[in-house]
Amino acid sequence: MKHALLIAAVDPAIGGVMVFGDRGTGKSTAVRALASLLPHMKVVRDCRFHCDPHAPAHGCLDGCDQTKSRRKLSAVSVPVPVVDLPLGATEDRVVGALDLERALTRGEKGFEPGLLARAHRGFLYIDEVNLLEDHLVDLLLDVAASGENVVEREGLSVRHPARFVLIGSGNPEEGELRPQLLDRFGLSVEVKTPQNLSDRVEVLRRRDAFERDPHEFHIAWHERGAQIRDLITSARKRLRAVKVDDETLELMSKLCMVLGADGLRGELTLMRSARASAALDGATVVGCEHVRRVAPMALRHRLRRNPLDESGSAVRIERAVGEVLAA
Repeated sequence: MKHALLIAAVDPAIGGVMVFGDRGTGKSTAVRALASLLPHMKVVRDCRFHCDPHAPAHGCLDGCDQTKSRRKLSAVSVPVPVVDLPLGATEDRVVGALDLERALTRGEKGFEPGLLARAHRGFLYIDEVNLLEDHLVDLLLDVAASGENVVEREGLSVRHPARFVLIGSGNPEEGELRPQLLDRFGLSVEVKTPQNLSDRVEVLRRRDAFERDPHEFHIAWHERGAQIRDLITSARKRLRAVKVDDETLELMSKLCMVLGADGLRGELTLMRSARASAALDGATVVGCEHVRRVAPMALRHRLRRNPLDESGSAVRIERAVGEVLAA
């Protein structure tokens, strides 16, 4: 799970991470902790939509694109947003609300940005995503496909960019996730309760240390957090230089063909995630070990169910990887 989150932080184009797992395994804790590990980003000062000062969004409601044509924009460095989308959130809270009274009386488009605007250029996290109401799922599918949020009320229309990395978590026992939404996640991982005694004891120690003195706990782990932040920053810089040779591309396509993965989205995700994994390792070329490591998380949610094969998707992928790489 941690490796998948780092991959998504290095290359947001991968499409986000879906985390399935038992209750109480730290899924939400890991996602929310990601916020403090991400390098800060540059935004236009006082822009509610986190516009990039070097490339403000066209038609920005705060006028960033118009200001840039006249003078240099004032930029500030802010933490990358990691926004929680609660299950009980109303549609207006998610997409934003139009001030109809202001529009009717003064002829101005008053708009209060919602969670999608806050998550732009950052991460949107949905805990128990499999319990999300259908109309919000449809809304997220539209925004994820277009990268733009459109709000229409009583003949008025407002649009703004909404590009974010979607992170979801859920317990499969509490309901299935709609296939259309699951397909939008680039990576999918499964988290299980640790069965190693030393791991469980270490979790207890760290949790107890945090509850006794949170400030001291943060100081103790500050250096490790800084190392991970530097790792993400350096991986982003070298990502474009990481090469994927034709032989490795053929292995990826052959693997997807052997598994019967639908469409080409699996291969694209496999290529991008293997490249990001290589960048995290400091490698300049994607190797078989990178493909082997990311294949389960890139393909496990894209396989058709085989009623004649009772083994799980991860087992099927590992078996196929062994066959393809050995050939």
